[in-house]
Amino acid sequence: MTEASSSAPTFSKPLQLPLAQEEIDRINAHLQNLTPEGILNWAVEHVPGLYQTTAFGLTGLVAIDMLSKITPSPPPLIFIDTLYHFPETLELVDEVRQKYSVPIHVYKPGGCETVQQFEAKYGEALWEKDETLYDYVVKVEPARRAYDELSVAAVITGRRASQGADRASLQPLEVDSTGLIKLNPLFEWTFPFVEWYVKENNVPRNKLLDQGYRSVGDWHSTAKSGEGDAGERAGRWAGKTEKTECGLHVDYFAMKAAAQEKLEEAQISEQARVAVAVIEAK
Repeated sequence: MTEASSSAPTFSKPLQLPLAQEEIDRINAHLQNLTPEGILNWAVEHVPGLYQTTAFGLTGLVAIDMLSKITPSPPPLIFIDTLYHFPETLELVDEVRQKYSVPIHVYKPGGCETVQQFEAKYGEALWEKDETLYDYVVKVEPARRAYDELSVAAVITGRRASQGADRASLQPLEVDSTGLIKLNPLFEWTFPFVEWYVKENNVPRNKLLDQGYRSVGDWHSTAKSGEGDAGERAGRWAGKTEKTECGLHVDYFAMKAAAQEKLEEAQISEQARVAVAVIEAK
């Protein structure tokens, strides 16, 4: 890929939102010819309300490092603390904060600061009972709350086309159903490129990657990669071959509607249980 020439198209600074599909196509035609650093530099100059969402995977860490060299004021980070992260992941959050001095906004499930509070509200092992509801309350809702409270218009992601599944046809810039801009600066990089950059630039990384893990998420849904496991995300959602996303990159409105329906059903069931208990106590 080559950087933009003097004949590169011009865009308003900042971009005027919302973006029409014609403008999205024009932007992508331009960004596809840039390096990841070029895409990030373009975004810093043009995209309003820009943040980076990250779970501190390798690709996100590469973007953090690149941004630290592009601008003295990189976009703040948003980290969704599901309350079920590995200790090594939380250690990495602190290491990144110290190394890059970038603001990190941490969001947790609504009304919950601890696992105990979460399980008192939703029960134990919610991910086993209702995985979609779990994804919504620990990831999707906190993320939307972050976007609303921080006035986020666009987020930098660590998604890449080589990760496959729904990401195979990834573009450098996308707009989701809520109007949120998602910038994917390393969309064209393969995993070996990412590993090379991390090593060459001494980028902090999760210690679990040296212990047989390829991709790290919540402790209960992350396993070490077995011999012969294919794919860089091997070990995530083990035994659930149909699951490829945690909910942050699927249709928000569909997930919200499904989650609210289930939460209402659970509330009705609890009210019925209390009513029966009251009657039986008389």
